[in-house]
Amino acid sequence: MSDGKRRPSEEEALAAVRTLIEWAGDDPDREGLLDTPKRVVKSYKELFSGYESDPREYLERTFDEVGGYDELVVLKDIRVVSFCEHHMLPFLGKAHVGYLPRNRVVGISKLARVVHGFARRLQIQEKLTAEIAEAIQDILDPKGVGVVIVSEHSCMTMRGVNTPGSRLTTSHLLGEVRDDPRTRQEFFELVRNGG
Repeated sequence: MSDGKRRPSEEEALAAVRTLIEWAGDDPDREGLLDTPKRVVKSYKELFSGYESDPREYLERTFDEVGGYDELVVLKDIRVVSFCEHHMLPFLGKAHVGYLPRNRVVGISKLARVVHGFARRLQIQEKLTAEIAEAIQDILDPKGVGVVIVSEHSCMTMRGVNTPGSRLTTSHLLGEVRDDPRTRQEFFELVRNGG
């Protein structure tokens, strides 16, 4: 844990899952639930793997030979799987990431890795959107960045107001993508229509 607190052991995590099963009203020693604590802990390791690395590091290897390319680079439909920090329920959707290169580009798979790295943490979608955009701006130093995320939040669709099908859209624009109306319009058209 980054704040110096001791991270609970795997045994403590297993015990916590057993406690939640009992709290829900079931028997963790029932045949169908015997291995559930192990499965939950294993899945949490994967689902929250964003705490194990710095997604910004994916952006450090760039290519300077861009052949004079200076138009928007947009990667659409990056699957987002993240968890609401308020209810620990998933939100699922897609991210659209674009940047206006200054003099170097990054491999497109790295953009997806940045999204996945930040998404695999407890948070709110607004923060996730900003983290992705700011990491690209800080590391690549492009002329501008745009990030749009559209997702469905289980905390609204499965409980609470129970509104299946409702989606939250967030965007974070920096530099020329924010300040130049033509570039901003082009970015949103590419995201909406695919170019």
